[in-house]
Amino acid sequence: MPVEWAGSGPELFVTIDRTSGAGLRSQLEDQLRDAIRSGRLGENERLPSSRELSRALGLSRGLVQDCYAQLQAEGYLTSRAGSATRVAATATVRTGASPPRPVRETPPRLAVADFRSGVPDLGLAPREDWAWAIKEVCRTSPNSAFDYGDAVGERRLREVLAGYLGRVRAVAATADGIIVCAGMAQALGLVVRALAADGIDALAFEDPGPGGSMTELAAASGMGAIPVEVDEDGLDVGALDRSGARAVLVTPAHQWPTGVVLAGHRRQELIAWARERDGVIIEDDYDAEFRYDRDPVGSLQGLAPDRVVSLGTVSKSLAPTLRLGWLVAPDRLLPALARGKLLADRSSPGLDQLALATLVESGRYDRHLRRARAEYAARRQALLAALAEHVPGLRVTGLAAGFHAVLHLPECADEDQLIEEARRRGVGLYGMAKMRRTPGKFAPRLVLGFGNTPVRAIEAGIATVADLLRG
Repeated sequence: MPVEWAGSGPELFVTIDRTSGAGLRSQLEDQLRDAIRSGRLGENERLPSSRELSRALGLSRGLVQDCYAQLQAEGYLTSRAGSATRVAATATVRTGASPPRPVRETPPRLAVADFRSGVPDLGLAPREDWAWAIKEVCRTSPNSAFDYGDAVGERRLREVLAGYLGRVRAVAATADGIIVCAGMAQALGLVVRALAADGIDALAFEDPGPGGSMTELAAASGMGAIPVEVDEDGLDVGALDRSGARAVLVTPAHQWPTGVVLAGHRRQELIAWARERDGVIIEDDYDAEFRYDRDPVGSLQGLAPDRVVSLGTVSKSLAPTLRLGWLVAPDRLLPALARGKLLADRSSPGLDQLALATLVESGRYDRHLRRARAEYAARRQALLAALAEHVPGLRVTGLAAGFHAVLHLPECADEDQLIEEARRRGVGLYGMAKMRRTPGKFAPRLVLGFGNTPVRAIEAGIATVADLLRG
């Protein structure tokens, strides 16, 4: 897309060598011609006026006008009276193949419904509140707020987070024990690399769970990755102990993807394991803000601050694009984590951190969560109602929190075949089998996300595939 300039015109990279012996006009013509041919000057790109370019290069205006006229005659440039000189639409020819740009993977739109999990309702993102917070920060912050920030995060946000996490999640934290990160992925990467540098050579993770990404992350840090089975009480701590790992990633408040809550006795067993093994528990608190018909489950970190690293993010509560998260870590790990953050990107965007702090302090963050929780509760109810109407015999679990459910299919169901047929009908379904790393035969299940799926789409989607779900 060509740049539109409001002032005297764009700057242009052209050099004139007065010692080369080549004519000044020919140098200018050759450089502009090459820039157009190579694509450095794109189609319809505006060039500086002859007055501006002659001034910038120390050339006569007539010479630049003659150069422009010659390139117009050759078809490289176009110009109309009262309009800027621009690169002709047919003039740009790239002489070399450019490497393909990385493409952001966007799931295909499905005609009826998409039950993809892990994504909040992007339409609920509090745009006006965020714009207000950014404006407030820009209006009231001192000049020092626009400098390079502290690698571990803005002090104000860390203080606000310490208070918020203590109030809402029973986290035992101070501002000095929190590091602000660019989302959950960076936080987890920092922790894994710090543990690997500390001599831990294996990372355990829940199965089913994010096995593929965990295997890659552990391998990149020189660690092994070990899946540990999850049952109706959460992570099997006995199996974890037998694995020999000294670090484990868990989702205790709402296990991903089964939706079970780590039982009280398992919590105590897990903490005892960490103390006996000199191990570390990494707690992913990914969707704890959203609960419906159960009492809140406090953070595991509050029970053992010396053994638990707690990770949080606003990706589910506000929007993934903000890339704002945090970690709360034991004192002994903080120097390595802070150093890792500094090397990774120096610091997360300071104005966004201050905006988040402003949202929380103003009460707008809590207000947004109440609105979002009510909307997700309505979608949850719509999903339950649609399943009860169309497939009343099937069991649904994992719905006490978050915005996904687990549908237990008939034993004879073929997950892959069902998912393929549903997609042909315009409905996106996702099986649990692909989320397992432990070999074996497991009962067929679907993970039904409803965070970014409106009520009408939920009802239509279930009705469309009801015969497939019944088997």
